[in-house]
Amino acid sequence: MLSSLKQYLTLITFFLSTLGCLSQHTNFSLIPKRDTVNVYREMLNDNSDDLMENHPAEDIYNNIWRSDHVNPYKIPIDSLPDSVRIDCSNFFVPVHGLITSVFGPRRYRFHYGVDLRLKVGDSVRSAFSGKVRIIDYEARGYGNYIVIRHNNGLETVYGHLSAVLVKLNQNVKAGQLIALGGNTGHSTGPHLHFETRYIGNAINPAQIIDFTTGHVRERSYLITKKQSFYYQHEVKASLLVTKYYKVRKHDTLSQIAARNGTNVKALCRLNSIKPKTHLKPGVRLRVR
Repeated sequence: MLSSLKQYLTLITFFLSTLGCLSQHTNFSLIPKRDTVNVYREMLNDNSDDLMENHPAEDIYNNIWRSDHVNPYKIPIDSLPDSVRIDCSNFFVPVHGLITSVFGPRRYRFHYGVDLRLKVGDSVRSAFSGKVRIIDYEARGYGNYIVIRHNNGLETVYGHLSAVLVKLNQNVKAGQLIALGGNTGHSTGPHLHFETRYIGNAINPAQIIDFTTGHVRERSYLITKKQSFYYQHEVKASLLVTKYYKVRKHDTLSQIAARNGTNVKALCRLNSIKPKTHLKPGVRLRVR
């Protein structure tokens, strides 16, 4: 796409230059001025992002660059290459904190990242060099968050931030300060929610990074369908088996249990509640 654009601008520049030469020998009023030729010549030589849309790993992401969704690509894992090698040599740990919540299933959803311990105001740094694709706020999820597309093909997500210190489409270096840690959005305490993704599909960050040492496990990480996306079978299985019920006004545990073919004891076990727990309307309870 970029080469076609350059060819187009080259043709325009040549055409206008030719007309410019003719203008010296004619009074034809539609012949453009020399300034117009210069404008197109400047565009041709302009390598800025506004014109040429230079973004990291464009070939991998099919020139898709959007700031409205963490995963706008919607590429199924089965459609990914069998294996891809990612250069992780240029790495910097986002925060020096231990994992407080691991990658995997949760009560109501799947946790597609890891939570790292920090205090509000702690520095959050870019894991690799790249470019800021998203800066947004999600009240019931990430809170203030950033998504960065990296030169090595990965994308990383940084959630629950108290302050964002970079701008949309800004180029960043590995280890560059990008935000301050916080407790925004759906969060039970200060931490950094950190994700690693490849074409929108989450990979357990702990497979790539040893958070106890703050270093990558290997300078080159091999993405494979079987090992990197092992959890997909677990997600599909949980969707088939898991069922939730939205509490209505005046509902009791015994009524909910009867409606869903279970018992109060099982409901309490699945939801970590007691038989006398007050049920608030709108709360979702797992019934299977």
